[in-house]
Amino acid sequence: MEPLSFSDGNIFAEAKHLYTVSAAPGTRVYGERTPTVGGVEYREWNPQRSKLAAYIAKGGRCLPLRKGFNVLYLGASSGTTASHVSDLVNPGRVYCVEFAPRMFRDLIANCTPRPNMMPILADATQPQQYQFVVGNADVVYEDVAQKGQADILADNMEVFGAQYGMVAVKARSEDVTAAPATVFRKTEARLQERGLKILDVRSLEPFEVSHEMIVTETRS
Repeated sequence: MEPLSFSDGNIFAEAKHLYTVSAAPGTRVYGERTPTVGGVEYREWNPQRSKLAAYIAKGGRCLPLRKGFNVLYLGASSGTTASHVSDLVNPGRVYCVEFAPRMFRDLIANCTPRPNMMPILADATQPQQYQFVVGNADVVYEDVAQKGQADILADNMEVFGAQYGMVAVKARSEDVTAAPATVFRKTEARLQERGLKILDVRSLEPFEVSHEMIVTETRS
């Protein structure tokens, strides 16, 4: 395993495969391979199952997920990508916000063996619902399928004082009639209007159709 230089030494590669060091050795989240090398258990990170891994596989190198950081994860679903984020920031915490009760049940099960993952049943458009639980966050990561994705990210970054934000923009969730490129440019412009500096923009195709990852930072 070779650490990737841009990742604070917490993402590893072997051939074309990505890995994180497991924060909960002996457990799997989605049937991923968990090889042990030198007494350390790694988890294979599949870019076809994770938009964040897809961003890295597409050459994304602006990754503000560092050891000890607290992350607010919006749209955590069952916790597939959030579990890898918990590996990356361990011992930092990952606050996993999910709105759908069915997915939330699976999320609870995947958070149970990971003490740094906290499941929160709430609406990402209403940060006041979970403000008392989270406190402050270093990074807001967003993966929600609804309109207003730029404002959801900016609102949560403001409430929780986050320096960095990442959003996996779903063009069809914003406007099913518009060309994805148009949606992406409008989303980027809206983030800038909200006072955020864009650090990186990258298409997630072919892993995710009509998706783009945007990495932002709060302007000083």
